[in-house]
Amino acid sequence: MNIALTDLDRLMAVPCETEHLEFKEAATQFDFDKLLRYCCAMANERGGRLILGVTNRPPRKVVGTKAFPNIEGMKRDLYQRLRIRVQVDEIPHPLGRVLAFHIPSRPVGQPVRLDRVYWMRAGESLTEMSEDRLKAIFAENEPDFSAETCPGAGIADLAPEALEDFRRKWMAKTSNPKLTGVTPEQLLADAELTCDGRLTYAALILFGNRACLTKWLANAELIFEYRSNEASISHQQRQEFRQGFFLHYDELWSLINLRNDLQHYQEGLFIWDIPTFNERVVREAILNAVCHRDYRVSGSIFVRQFPRTLQVISPGGWPEGVTTETVLYRQKPRNRRLAEALSRCGLVERAGQGYDEIFTLCVKESKPLPDFTHTDDHQVSVSLNGIVQDAAFLRFLSKVGDERQRSFSVEDFLILDLLRREQPVPDRLSPRLQALRDAGVVELLSRGRGTRYILSKKFYEFSGKRGSYTRKRGLDRDTNKELIVQHLKNHRQGTILEFEEVLPSLTRYQIHSLLKELRREGRVAYVGPKKSGHWEQR
Repeated sequence: MNIALTDLDRLMAVPCETEHLEFKEAATQFDFDKLLRYCCAMANERGGRLILGVTNRPPRKVVGTKAFPNIEGMKRDLYQRLRIRVQVDEIPHPLGRVLAFHIPSRPVGQPVRLDRVYWMRAGESLTEMSEDRLKAIFAENEPDFSAETCPGAGIADLAPEALEDFRRKWMAKTSNPKLTGVTPEQLLADAELTCDGRLTYAALILFGNRACLTKWLANAELIFEYRSNEASISHQQRQEFRQGFFLHYDELWSLINLRNDLQHYQEGLFIWDIPTFNERVVREAILNAVCHRDYRVSGSIFVRQFPRTLQVISPGGWPEGVTTETVLYRQKPRNRRLAEALSRCGLVERAGQGYDEIFTLCVKESKPLPDFTHTDDHQVSVSLNGIVQDAAFLRFLSKVGDERQRSFSVEDFLILDLLRREQPVPDRLSPRLQALRDAGVVELLSRGRGTRYILSKKFYEFSGKRGSYTRKRGLDRDTNKELIVQHLKNHRQGTILEFEEVLPSLTRYQIHSLLKELRREGRVAYVGPKKSGHWEQR
């Protein structure tokens, strides 16, 4: 592993840097966080070398580096942050000290991340890893069960009506009339649901009859239950679907819709009837369960309906690399062949990724976001609450208009929901705030470290809460300054804690900004020690 002077000369002669080889001059120092990002990115590129103390453009020269004098401590810190062992060679070159970092390849199917970010190379730069690249890595070490063939199963084990339904939907999506005349065997082959003439498990899951699944894949069933309340132990209705998905997916929705009450909301003469359970949300949740459950473990998919909530529970935890926190951004189809077949006929988009639509529709209908509280290593449980939380928010989105809403991303809707609930917007969503300001749906209250946003004035007008808008918006800057001066005039002195009571809508940082401005104007002065003094009027 140790690099010799001859090896260094050979590497320096390489015409161009690559994703596996990088030179940095770093004559006096090199930022440790930058080193971490390079090690992370190069590990994700299957490993490489980073060399400090050498100029990066040919003809390269050794200039020496004083960076990282404590090599052992630095190696320990690298491991603690990245969980990979980076070998570091200190080369005593005649022209100066050179450090060579040997970054190992990431494990198969496991990208390396730093502070929740997966780094990769993009030319000479570092960037966050793309979704496509992440999916490809995660798919490396987990075989696709749905693509495996089932020994002994044949075309007679599939329901003809299910195959014809699939054909019709595929034709409708692609407008391909040639699909009309192909045989069932050819249809399956074209959909990549057979391999060398043998049926894949994906074909059984989608089209298998009851006898077929009972014999070959009994756990590929879905069980529906209705219970009158969430505390009820016994169910009032139960139905088992041990048959191909195309044989029961419409019947399942019909069962749910039988008890799908409408919630009525009125604005003037216009009445909204909003179903407790949105059909698209429910179908997407069920499709995700079918696509991503682990068919290697026993257990069935359960759909449990209550008067105001619906739970979808599927065996197996999240696929590798996906968590409850990252489900919108880290997608990995566990059964890719199955998901691709459903995508071909238009039942799912982008290989089974439907949580973005679920989250968006929940916000649009002012319903709680999906609840994954009971998800663990053995199951994925999503609970959908159908109660409309805020009718004023519905009116607000209605006024925004469908055309403008179509330009919103799922992140935009999440921001609107957070602001509606008066929750802070996390850093990962904040880049979208400017676009929402430009659209006139959010307003900026303050800048700097105390930056705050609220929903626009229209929302508070629609909700009949004009007073709340005025309170949240606060008074203008000059009025706030006069309130501070008035407090000092009344009480001769004041502290930050008192000013926070005077101006409850402002942060401490914003109050300090007002005091600095008043001091520059010669209207107030700070008296006493820095930590225990007070403010007085001049």
